[in-house]
Amino acid sequence: MTQRPIKESKGKLLVLTPGMGAVATTFFAGVEAVRRGKALPIGSVTQMQTIRIGPRSENRNPLIRDFVPLAPLDSLAFAGWDVFSDDAFEAASRAEVLRRHDLEAHKEFLHSIKPMKAAFSRDYVKRLDGPNVKTAKTKLELAEELRQDIRNAIAQQKADRAVMVWCGSTEIYLEPAECHRSLEAFEAGLRANDPAISPSQLYAYAAIQEGIPYANGAPNLSADFPALEELAHAKNVPIAGKDFKTGQTLVKTVLAPGLKARSLGLKGWFSTNLLGNRDGEVLDDPESFKAKEVTKSGVLDSILQPEVYPELYGDLFHRIRIHYYPPRGDEKEGWDNIDITGWLGYPMQMKIDFLCRDSILAAPVVLDLALLLDLAGRAGRSGVQEWLSFYFKSPHVERGHVQEHDLFLQHLRLKNTLRLMMGEQPLTHLAEHDE
Repeated sequence: MTQRPIKESKGKLLVLTPGMGAVATTFFAGVEAVRRGKALPIGSVTQMQTIRIGPRSENRNPLIRDFVPLAPLDSLAFAGWDVFSDDAFEAASRAEVLRRHDLEAHKEFLHSIKPMKAAFSRDYVKRLDGPNVKTAKTKLELAEELRQDIRNAIAQQKADRAVMVWCGSTEIYLEPAECHRSLEAFEAGLRANDPAISPSQLYAYAAIQEGIPYANGAPNLSADFPALEELAHAKNVPIAGKDFKTGQTLVKTVLAPGLKARSLGLKGWFSTNLLGNRDGEVLDDPESFKAKEVTKSGVLDSILQPEVYPELYGDLFHRIRIHYYPPRGDEKEGWDNIDITGWLGYPMQMKIDFLCRDSILAAPVVLDLALLLDLAGRAGRSGVQEWLSFYFKSPHVERGHVQEHDLFLQHLRLKNTLRLMMGEQPLTHLAEHDE
């Protein structure tokens, strides 16, 4: 079996986060807590999960972090951008995700992470504003400033390499325009300040130009268009996205495959969310909500295949709502009402009330994406990394490919890719003695 050589993980890995709000600061503090032996990295597949190698009877189940040459947590360094000038400790205090004693335990470390000035415009995030913002005549100049920021941060941290994970707010809904069709058109759009080019696209462009793997954790149109896909291949850079799969959508991608596997019908799935953090405030704007709605709403159609099973899912009514409710803060509440059809057409219902913590679910996803994209880069992989679909609501796939939303199939593909990277056979359950 052909195995690509994987470069050794040497020196520091700098994790760059556009956005230093609730998600990013929870990630920073959590990694530091794990490194100091104060907590377990619960929720991180790369740190907590094993991977089966060979037949079940051989009982070879190493931890993923011991099986593939991931960057060790001690090698991670952090930097980011934000519209507010608060350092990571101040930003985390404001976000109120972590308890005060957990923040105080890492106060000095978090104070050391100070945000760079952000490339930002209220034209794209209307419910957010701040003073720590870059100014330039053109978007190309802003992108060049971001590239310089990246180089400066790498030099300051004395890092060997970097990855970038978008942890910023949801921008307004945008569809690919003429400027997104090719790299030449995109760079012309940067010079012309094309309104179809949002700030998150500037970060993605800057990262890829600097040879840095990029993941998009929001539903923005960010790197998922031909121009940046072309650039990613040209620069031999892996990219992935989009929109972290955390709360309610995580539940859907677990339950829907189970209902489908049992050939149970669905008449309706109503989902509503109460969210009070900065993300909730941003999503209170209809244009930003539309971007989120699009990434959340396609999940069920993809899993259930109503065109293949019209009797079971052809008339499914699927509705999603997000309500900004400040008292909840980061402790989101997701309600789901599911109307199921069983034997002889008899109706049943399922009610779910998921009292989750948005950033607590997202932080380990940021960690895994940073480590796995760095691994992909060292393995010489470039372009869209579909095997990382497991982490996203709306997985970025190559042109002409169909998104896979079934969490269990995504999980199998993730682990099989790791097996193949290490020269092992993928798991298919077709071996003669697979027991």
